[in-house]
Parts: sequence; structure tokens; C-alpha cells
Amino acid sequence: MKNNRRVIGYSVIVALGGLLFGLDTAVISGAEQPIQALYKLSNFKHGFTVAIAIIGAVVGAFSAGFPAERFGRKKVIVAVAFIFTITSVLCAIAPSWIFLVIGRFAGGLAIGASSVVGPMYIAEIAPANIRGRLVAFFQLNVTAGLFVAYSSNYLFSGTGDNAWRWMLGIVAVPSILFFVLALIIPESPRWLVKHNFLTEARRVLALCGRVDIEKEMNEILESLKTVSSSAAEKLFSRKYSRPILYAVLMGAFNQLAGTNAINYYATRIFEMTGMNTDISYLLPILIGLTKVIVLIIAMYFIDKFGRRSLMIVGSVGLIIFMSLIAWTFYGQHFDGPGIVYFLLGYMFFFGLSDGIVIWVFISEIFPNSIRSKGQSLGSFTHWFFAVIISWTFPVAINSPVIGPGNVFMFFAVMMFLQLLFAWKLMPETKGKSLEQIQKDLKIMY
Repeated sequence: MKNNRRVIGYSVIVALGGLLFGLDTAVISGAEQPIQALYKLSNFKHGFTVAIAIIGAVVGAFSAGFPAERFGRKKVIVAVAFIFTITSVLCAIAPSWIFLVIGRFAGGLAIGASSVVGPMYIAEIAPANIRGRLVAFFQLNVTAGLFVAYSSNYLFSGTGDNAWRWMLGIVAVPSILFFVLALIIPESPRWLVKHNFLTEARRVLALCGRVDIEKEMNEILESLKTVSSSAAEKLFSRKYSRPILYAVLMGAFNQLAGTNAINYYATRIFEMTGMNTDISYLLPILIGLTKVIVLIIAMYFIDKFGRRSLMIVGSVGLIIFMSLIAWTFYGQHFDGPGIVYFLLGYMFFFGLSDGIVIWVFISEIFPNSIRSKGQSLGSFTHWFFAVIISWTFPVAINSPVIGPGNVFMFFAVMMFLQLLFAWKLMPETKGKSLEQIQKDLKIMY
């Protein structure tokens, strides 16, 4: 572990992007109702206001692969930190609804880009034996960001008409720290090799504590022989059909679990069960804390038991607890704390599976030559479905035809399909080098 100290340090810095990812997406859960009341928004425009940051994330995720490949992972990470800082301030001082929407969209660009480049960078500098835990640290920080968002929302709630501005503006504080620290990280050694900066790549590998540098250099160079030039390599070709399928399904199921419906509308969900406003702001903090604790546990399990095993166990738990949440709304079983226990159980199993596995798995399954493109595809799919869920959720739960019970049961059915995917299709990647995974998936030149 001593040799990996610098790698761990660089991973912690880059994982701050995950903290901002979670914080910037979840602060809206406390601000969405005051914003709706202030601007007199319909359910459709209200859903759009919540979803606009995620729409930005779709664009950011889809677009981040090109600059990450052209200019390097580090430069994009620094740019992401800068955008987080500027947009959080703009949202806090927004003089109108349109200005707020534009600021949230721009912040979403940073969220999407962070979800692509952060896990990619960590996967490329980490040794195989701790890669799962280090990439998972990015997801842990996403969850920590949710917890910080819920906590700050609770602290600012009831402080006046401008409380929502403080909720959105608090993102600037960790953003500035992220920007400053991102300046000191090195470039990804695999990006350096691909762009023929071999001496610098050796220096970075040595900096990261690698012992057999030449062996790792040769493995990276060998994996890159699949293409004659980066410009000629296309993601959508037959030899990449398996990682493409895995990335798309993983990204889609992560959102079809319903996690962002709960993340963004937790306060509203609790109020629908008859709880008062103070309790509705307080309980999401408990949900966020639960996710943080289970992610810490899962960080140990992911390299011990593997990605696939966690997905199978987690899927079973998600089916059970999402079905119980649906049952609660179907029968209006709001007496007692049942809904709280069911949501906590849901968050436990989500954190144990989808919550930790997605960014680790997607960052591993694509070869060096197209990793930036593949990571963008998986992240784009994730955010595309996040837009659909976050935009339609307030419309669906308020619909007399659909209602909350049917919405939560839909999520349960999706988790049954995820269980089939994890059981029948998903490969195991724990403990293997990125180049070995490429061989196992039969992606050869």
C-alpha cells in the first residue's frame, strides 16, 4: 500500500468531482418546491427545471470523450472544476427562472463530463489489485455529495425566502478546492502512451509507485495495436459489441432502479405520506447517511467478491424493497415508519450494487484505444435515462391514472430485468488488468 500512496492521493483529488456530481444534482431536492412556488411553475415546467441539469449532464457526458482524448484527462478535469465553481455562483444569484435554467444546464455539463473523465482517469492510473476500490471512491464521493446536499438543505430550510439560493450556492465551496487541487495531478499514463509521450508515461508510472514499469508499458503498447491511429478507431464496430451492450444496460438499469427519483424528490415523497415539512427535510439526511455507510462497506466487497456478485445480490434486495414501497402507496399504509424503513432498505441494496458498480465496471470493459468513447457512451446512457426519470416523475406521481404506486412497481420490474442481466450476461472483471479484460472479452486485433 505504501507504493500506492500517490495513486490514492490523486484518486482522492479526482474523486472530488464525484462529490460535486452528487452535491450539484441533489441540492435541487430542497430547492425545487420553493422555486416552483416562486415562479408559479406547472408540473411540466417544474419537472423541466429539475431535469435541466441532467439534460446538461447528457450533453456533457456525450461530449467529454473528445476533449479527454484530444487534450488529455487532466485538462478536462481542471475545466470541469472551473465550470462547477462558476455555475454554482450563477445559480445562487439568478435573477429569473430563465437565468436559473441556463445556470443549471451549464452546471450539468460539468456533472456529465465529471462522470466520464473522473472514473476513467482513476482506472487508468490505478493498479489492478485496488482499482475497484479507487474507482469506487469516486462513487462514494457522489453519495457523500448527496448527504452534504441533504444536510445543507435542512440547515438552510426555514431561513427565509432566499434559502434556496444558499442551497444552490454552497456548491461553490468544494468547487474551488477541487479546482486548486486538480492542478497538481499528473496526466494519465495510458493517455500519454497512446499519444507517444513515452518518457513522461514512464515518469508518471514511477511516480505512482509501479515496480515493473517496462512490463506495464509493453502491455499498454500491445493493447493499442488494435488500431493504426486514434482517429481511425470507431466505437460502433462489431468487435466492441459486447462492451457496448454491457455499458448501455448498466447505464440504463442504474437509472431505471429509480434512485434519482428518490434523490431529487425525497422531500416531496415524504410529504406525500403526510409528514410535516421539517421531518421531510430531515429524513433525506438519514437516507444520504445510509448510502455513505453502505458505499464504504461495498468498497471493501467490490474487490473481494467482485462486481457481478454484488449486482446479483443487490438486484434481489432492490426488487423486494421497491415492491414494498409500491405496496405502501397502493394501500396508503402511511401509519408508522414503514416507508422510512423501506426506503433505507432500498438505499442499502442500491449502494451495494448499482451505486458502486456502475462507474467501476464501465471504466474497465473498454480497451485503451476507445476507453474515452466507451466511457462517454455508458455515461450518456445513464444521464439520458436520468432525464426521463427526473422530468416525468412529478408528472407521473401526480397523475390520477398512474400514481406513485405504479411508478414504484415499474422500478421493481426493471430491477427484475437487471437481475437477469447480472446473472446471465455480465462478466466478472475483479483483479484483472485492463489489458487482460480486453483479452477476456475477445477484443483482439
